[in-house]
Amino acid sequence: MSLGGTLANGMLYNYTCGKELSELLKQISLSDVRLSPDGRHIHVILRKPRAGLVTFDKHERPQFIQSHKRLDLGPARTVPVVDVVYLDHNNSNYRKTAVSTVAVVYENGKTEFWKFQECKAGWHLVQTSDLCNSPRARVVSVSACSNLIIWCEERPPSESSSVLSATRNNLRYCICKRDFEVEEGAVSLGGVKIALHNNPRYTVISSGEYVYLLPDSEEKPLSSISKFFLSWSPQHDTFRVSSTCKNTLLKKDSPAVKESDFKRLVTDCLGYLSSSQPPEIYGVSPTAGGGLLLLLSTCWVCLLQKDGTLRQVYKLADNCSVNSGTHNSLHVYQDTLVLVVGQKLYLIDLKCGRELGRISLKREGLLYVNRVERQSPYLLSESGLYVVVRRDTDTRGCDANSKLRPSLFGTVESICPGLFLVEAVFEEACKYYQQRSLSSTQLTVDALKEGGKFQAPISLASILRNYLSLHGSLEAELKALVSLEDVKLSLVRGSVKEVEALCESLVQQEVARLLSSSELDRDALLYLNSIFRIFPCQAWRAAQATLQLRCNGEGSLSSKAPPEVWKTVLTANLALPVFELLCHSVFHFQPGWLPRFLELAQQQQGGDGGESSVPLYKRALSVLSSLETDRNRSQDLEVELLLVSGRPNAVLQALRILMSRQQWEQVIQVAQRFCKQSPLLNKEIFTTLLCEVAQHRDLDPYLDLLWALCPEDLTVTSILNLVLKNIPSPNLPCSSSSPKPFAEPHSSQLTIGLLKPLLSKVLQREAKPSQRYADILQSPSFPPPTPPRQAMEQPRAGTEPSTDSPHGSSITTAALTGTPEQQPCSQTNVQGARMQLPANPV
Repeated sequence: MSLGGTLANGMLYNYTCGKELSELLKQISLSDVRLSPDGRHIHVILRKPRAGLVTFDKHERPQFIQSHKRLDLGPARTVPVVDVVYLDHNNSNYRKTAVSTVAVVYENGKTEFWKFQECKAGWHLVQTSDLCNSPRARVVSVSACSNLIIWCEERPPSESSSVLSATRNNLRYCICKRDFEVEEGAVSLGGVKIALHNNPRYTVISSGEYVYLLPDSEEKPLSSISKFFLSWSPQHDTFRVSSTCKNTLLKKDSPAVKESDFKRLVTDCLGYLSSSQPPEIYGVSPTAGGGLLLLLSTCWVCLLQKDGTLRQVYKLADNCSVNSGTHNSLHVYQDTLVLVVGQKLYLIDLKCGRELGRISLKREGLLYVNRVERQSPYLLSESGLYVVVRRDTDTRGCDANSKLRPSLFGTVESICPGLFLVEAVFEEACKYYQQRSLSSTQLTVDALKEGGKFQAPISLASILRNYLSLHGSLEAELKALVSLEDVKLSLVRGSVKEVEALCESLVQQEVARLLSSSELDRDALLYLNSIFRIFPCQAWRAAQATLQLRCNGEGSLSSKAPPEVWKTVLTANLALPVFELLCHSVFHFQPGWLPRFLELAQQQQGGDGGESSVPLYKRALSVLSSLETDRNRSQDLEVELLLVSGRPNAVLQALRILMSRQQWEQVIQVAQRFCKQSPLLNKEIFTTLLCEVAQHRDLDPYLDLLWALCPEDLTVTSILNLVLKNIPSPNLPCSSSSPKPFAEPHSSQLTIGLLKPLLSKVLQREAKPSQRYADILQSPSFPPPTPPRQAMEQPRAGTEPSTDSPHGSSITTAALTGTPEQQPCSQTNVQGARMQLPANPV
C-alpha cells in the first residue's frame, strides 16, 4: 500500500511546550510515553540521567494556556516513577467536567494523585498516599482495573535470612490490590489485599475485567517460570495458567483461597512446561473485550481471548525484525488490527487475518486508542500525531487504501464537528447574554448548560445534533450513489483493460459482500449465481480471495475465512445452494482441488451438519455427475470424494468401484488405511475382499497384506463358510468326471495352500484350537506328486461324505488333506460342486 500524503511536522505544537516535547521524544524510548485516553495529555517518564515525570497538555480553551500549571516532577524527585495510572478513563461525564485524575506511582510505594482541571488551568495535587503496607516494599509494575489499583511489589527478605539466599530467590514478589474511589476533593483508598504470594517479577496489564501477569522482560526469570503467564479475574478471584505454546491452557479457573500461593498454583504445570519451548512475547496490548494481543518471537500475532483460547491472527514475514530490541506497538480498532514493527505499519482484518495494507513510516511510532473515536488508529511519533484514514472507500468499506494524515487530536472541531458546533453555540450565547446582563458574575458555558434558564441555545444545540446525526446516517447512501455514478462513467469511457479491471474489482466486492452476509435470501442467491454464470473466471478468483484458499506443497487446502462465511457457504436449505455453486467453479477451474475442497468444507462444518441434512460428499457427487462426461475421469474424482468423506458406506462404495476397475493395489491401500478407523468397518472391508479372493486369483500378490487385516473376532468356521459361499461353480456338469482336488495350471480356483496362512493365524489366536482343522495345518507345504491317471479315475468305495461342514456341505476329506481320492458324483449334493478346495497352493 502506498502512503497517501506526507507526514507533516508541527502537530505536537498543539500541546504546551510542544517544541520541548518534540525534542524529548527523540531522546527517549517510546515505551516510556503514556497518552491519556482522551488524547489531551502526554506523560513522559524520565529514566536517565535523572528520574522524573513531565507532562504536556492540550487545552480546549486557549485562554487557559497562559496560566497553565505543568505536572513536572523531574528535579524535585529522586525516586524513580514506576508508571502513570489514569483513574477516571471510564468516567462518562469527562467531557462535561473536563477533569482528569492520575496516580503517579513511585518505586517506594509513594503515590501522588493529581487532577487536571480546565477551569483551574492545569494540574493540582490532590493527596499523597502510601500504596504498600511495608515501607521496605518496592513496586515494579502497576495498573488499574475497574475500581482497583493492582500492582506487583518486591517483598524484602527477612532479617533472619541470609543475603545470599535472598538474592538467589526469584519468587520474592507478590500481587496486591486496593480499591479506590475518585471523589470531589480526594481519592478514597481501601485496604491492601494480597492476591498472590511468592511469585516472580510480573508486569501487570489490565484488560476489561481481567488482569494479565506477564514475565518481566527486564529481569530474566528462571527458564521454567518464563514459559507461562497468568490470567487473573479480580471479580471472581480466579487464576488461569496459560502458555504461548500452541493453544495450550495449562490450568483453568483455579479459585484463590483468600491469599493464593504461586508455587501451589503452578506445581501441576511444571512437568509439561519442562518439555515445551513456547515462543517469547515481544509485544502486548489489551483489547476492548478483555482479551490480550500478543506479538510472539515466531512473528505470529495472536489473540488471547478471555476464555483462555489463543487464536493465531497474522504472521509477519520471516525476515521481519521482530525482537526485544525493536519497538513494537499493536492495537485493535473495532475489527482492524494495527501493528507497528520498526518503521512499518500493518493493517490486518482481525476476523480472518487478511492483510489490508501497509504504510511505510519515517520513524518508529506508538499506537493508542481515542475513546471518542475508537475505530480510528492514532499514531504518535517524534514528528507529530497522525491518524490512519481510508481513501477511495466504497460503500461497503472494503477498500484498504489508507494514508496517514496529521491529526488535530484533541481539538473538538477535527474529531467531532457536532460537539464543536454545539460548543460554539454555547460560547456565542455566553457572549450575547453577558453583554445584556446587569450582573458582574462571569457567565460560563457550564452554567449556561446546567442552569435551565436559557432555552434558546439548548434548542439550537439540539437542532444541530439532530441535523448532524441525519447527515451522518445519509452519508453512506450518498457515497454509494456517487460511487455508482463513477462506475457508470468508467464503464462508458474506459478502455477494454480498464473495464476488465473494473469488472474484476466489482465481482470481488460483490462476492465478498454476499458470502459475508448473515442471511442470504433467494434473490441474493440468484444474483450470486448470475455473477458466477456471467463472470466465471472473475467469480472464481473472488471466491478464492474471500475464502482465502491456499494450497500447500502436500496438496491440501487451507482457509482463513471466518466461520460466518463458511456458514453461508455450507447452508443447504436453499434452492440454489452456495456450496454446489462453488463446487461447480472449483471443478471448472481447478478440478484437482475438488476432493480437497470437500475435505476443507467438512472441517469447517464440523458436527453442525445435522442428522437430516444431506452429507457434503453427496452434494459434491451430485455436482460431479451433472458436469463430467469422461467416465474414467469421473470415477477417479468420485473415488476421491467418497474416500475424503470418511463415512463407512462411502468407503465401501469407493472400494467396489476400484475392484470393478481391477485397481488392486489401490484396493489394498484403501483397505489398510480405513481398517484402522473402526472394528466394524475393518470387518466389512475384510469380508468384502475375502469374497473377492474366493472368486479369482488377481489378489494373490497382496494376500499377505490382506491376511494382516483379519479382524480379531473372525473364526475359522466363519472364514470357511464365507469362502464356500463365494467359490464359483465349475464349468463341467455333475454327469462328467468329478473335479480333481488339484487345480490345473493357470487355474483361477482358490486352494487350501492360499488360505493356510490365514487359517493358521486365526487358529493360533483361538484359546483352544479345534482338532477338526488340525489336518489343514499338517498338510505339506507342497502337494505330493500327481498319482497315475488310472488311480485317479478308479473311485474308492466306502468313502462317506464329511459331516464337519457347518452347513452340511460335502467338502470331502480328500479335498482337505490333499489326497487324490474323490467321491462318487451321486454322493455329492447340489452345493458340492461349489465347495471344492483343491490342495494345490499354486
